[in-house]
Amino acid sequence: MVKKISADKIFTATGTVLTDTILLLDENDSIIDIDHATNHEESTVEYFNGYIIPGLINTHCHLELSHMKAKVDTGTGLIPFIQSVVSYRDIPQDLIDAAIIQADAEMYGNGIVAVGDISNKIDTASVKKRSKLNYYTFVEAFDFIDSKQAQQIFDDYLKVYHHHDKLGSSQSLSMVPHAPYTVSSNLFELINSQNQGAQKTISIHNQETVHENQFFIDKTGDLLDFYNGFNLPLDQFTAIGKPSVYYALEHMDPSHRSLFVHNTMMTAEDIKSVHDWCPQAYFATCPNANLYIENRLPQYQLFVDAGARMTIGTDSLTSNWQLSILDEMKTIQKYQSNIPFETLVEWATINGAKALGFEANLGSIEVGKTPGLNLLTHEGIENEFDLQQVKIKRLTM
Repeated sequence: MVKKISADKIFTATGTVLTDTILLLDENDSIIDIDHATNHEESTVEYFNGYIIPGLINTHCHLELSHMKAKVDTGTGLIPFIQSVVSYRDIPQDLIDAAIIQADAEMYGNGIVAVGDISNKIDTASVKKRSKLNYYTFVEAFDFIDSKQAQQIFDDYLKVYHHHDKLGSSQSLSMVPHAPYTVSSNLFELINSQNQGAQKTISIHNQETVHENQFFIDKTGDLLDFYNGFNLPLDQFTAIGKPSVYYALEHMDPSHRSLFVHNTMMTAEDIKSVHDWCPQAYFATCPNANLYIENRLPQYQLFVDAGARMTIGTDSLTSNWQLSILDEMKTIQKYQSNIPFETLVEWATINGAKALGFEANLGSIEVGKTPGLNLLTHEGIENEFDLQQVKIKRLTM
């Protein structure tokens, strides 16, 4: 049976905003036609007050850290934040499992259809197998730039990789580096070799704090205290005289889709260098997490001016109050209102789908796709759309 739905506006995420338009869906909620409203009897159409948008894509999450909600103080800065995360990792497994299940359900309820998820352990594998969401799993490795440990560290994470691979699709799984300041050149080589042979997405945390850049420019800043605090040797590390992203570009493989996450300290020159290095570069912003940890946001206009393919993530419940891409969109527009709503929709949908390799079926409202459809409602607001007041309702999948 064909289902017909419509709304005040339909944001397709393909650069088109439709009015007086009907979406025709089959029994699997796939879009089989997009037609003008005058071609259909009004009584056959389910009409909604509000805006229809595609299902949302969360390109950066740490689902396995969901048990740490409200455990870590806000505004501490990245280095104390990481130290706190380490101290809370070892708690009863049943509490970890319950929090993962709840977080997965929360994302579904918030209109999210796909997630790029960081995994350091196997904790999330079984939930992902049963989930209604599409997951791209990034098995994240780090050796704290100690090349002597690279092979052993890699072998340990390879076990995590194979466990996730047994329960999911190898096309939605990558081995990835954590961040420039935690991955040695040897470990980068091992990661690159693991990802050869298929088009993949490689995620990396990038330029999240000023101290990360200082570390690579002249080996100063709070990262020195971080390493000293954990008794980690730095004798193998030599500053490169440039921000951290250039170390990443030197060692990553540009043949894959590359997803640079956070990017709080990126400059226009850094963005251009990434684009010159890789034609398939994407950027993920997690604004609420950036505010939670460092009380700082990227300069989004730099990315817009560069034509960068921005996506949106939530990060984890360790560094956020909720897992909602809509709330991330609200935060961006609240603090940098020069970013248009239509642009935010594209960041939250089609760009994210392309970054994760899910664009064949997700990310935009087009015939032949099953993107999931969300309704943004603005009840009580007459002749005005105020994103800060909007609520989201899932219409399909």
